[in-house]
Amino acid sequence: VQLQASGGGLVQAGDSLMLSCAFSGGIFTSYGMAWFRQAPGKEREFVAAIRWSAGSRLYADSVKGRFTISRDDAKNTVHLQMNSLKPEDTAVYYCNAVHLTARGMDYWGKGTLVTVSS
Repeated sequence: VQLQASGGGLVQAGDSLMLSCAFSGGIFTSYGMAWFRQAPGKEREFVAAIRWSAGSRLYADSVKGRFTISRDDAKNTVHLQMNSLKPEDTAVYYCNAVHLTARGMDYWGKGTLVTVSS
């Protein structure tokens, strides 16, 4: 499985940005998808997750109400819509895929940098 994240950039506080992650090399619908982020000098942290298109979503408290995760099973893509961005959202954002039934099938993509200026 390969994951390719894109959409990062430099924005101002209050702006919006959408990240995308293209999935390949596996059966997309067999995987739960998630976004994590890692700010400078900090550990990687969970941001949001989605199991199925019509399924429930899970968010970190810090992004709840501002970020929305979604997936397009026809395009093997997961998105993270980020609104009302804050400087503390500055981080490298990583896409993660975890097989829904098989153990040990956990994949990470290279991150995309989001920088939010105040």
